[in-house]
Amino acid sequence: MHETTFAVLGTGGIGRRALEVSKDKEELTPVAACDRHGVAVDHDGLDVDELLAATEGNIASDGGTAAAKSEGGIKQAGTDKGVAASVQADPTETPIDDIIDESDAIDAVLIALPNLEHDFIPRVAERFAEADYEGVLVDVLKRSRVIGMLDDREETLQDSGITFVCGAGATPGFLTGAAALAAQSFVEVHEVDIWWGVGLKSGYEDNRGTVREDIAHLDGYDIETARAMTDEEIEALVDEHDGVLEFHDMEHADDVLLERAGICDAEDVTVGGVLDLRNDEKPTTTTVTVTGETFDGEVATNTFELGDDTSMEANVNGPALGYLKAAVRHNRAGDYGVFGPAELMPGF
Repeated sequence: MHETTFAVLGTGGIGRRALEVSKDKEELTPVAACDRHGVAVDHDGLDVDELLAATEGNIASDGGTAAAKSEGGIKQAGTDKGVAASVQADPTETPIDDIIDESDAIDAVLIALPNLEHDFIPRVAERFAEADYEGVLVDVLKRSRVIGMLDDREETLQDSGITFVCGAGATPGFLTGAAALAAQSFVEVHEVDIWWGVGLKSGYEDNRGTVREDIAHLDGYDIETARAMTDEEIEALVDEHDGVLEFHDMEHADDVLLERAGICDAEDVTVGGVLDLRNDEKPTTTTVTVTGETFDGEVATNTFELGDDTSMEANVNGPALGYLKAAVRHNRAGDYGVFGPAELMPGF
């Protein structure tokens, strides 16, 4: 495989870690990165270590929506904010447009932006298509309804020559792919259950976008209420639960992504998990269980289990970049449109 150049939109937790992980991914060269304040571009390859040092603490308090309206919305780094603090970067008020302007030299783009407006990532994809970008877009979105919004834009993406892989993080993504593999034993899948555990001792302060988006899955909360919460209200909610948030029947895109891959009906998929914001150890083992009927009429369950020592960073960013590389192969072969992670696995 030839060298793949890629850009990262957003240098919060996921974006920063993706840049770091890319140093261990052969043939991947990060050439651009941006946040709302700055853009860094070097077609020979960014100095990742310098960029990470400059953007230390670059986490939006609300996941990237209202933070730009106030000085308190983002931590400070150096003399400027976020990416703009890097010696490789320039301040900008149009970061995504600036990346699009350079996109002829970019094979793939990782969209590491919180989807705290349901149509935000689909609208970003549309902007690339309107600029006639030919390449790969990958995101790590979570919510089921967003897949339909991307499907509505599939013809536009195909006409541009874009291969879009949606939900390519841990769940959906890594665990969706595991479910697709586990399903190969069966002629009919009865149910898929995904149960995850994440430990983040660094807490809400350093994982604001991720935590805020997860809170929207709690009973009594949604995207709108989570966006409207102040940092103090979120900290109080975390304290109320002693730092441990438990989720059941989440609106995670694993369901529609497994359905579109022909694995099972969306209603047969359940997703839940436990987030501990005061310990790095996982509060529960991450498992995927797939129950179905084998070709000889037996009902059985296949279980995929992640090691407790694998970090969230490894389970999100490794797969995201792996799917990115796979998408580049498809794009170069002329496969354009919207793909879920399970569609890049063996067919059921």
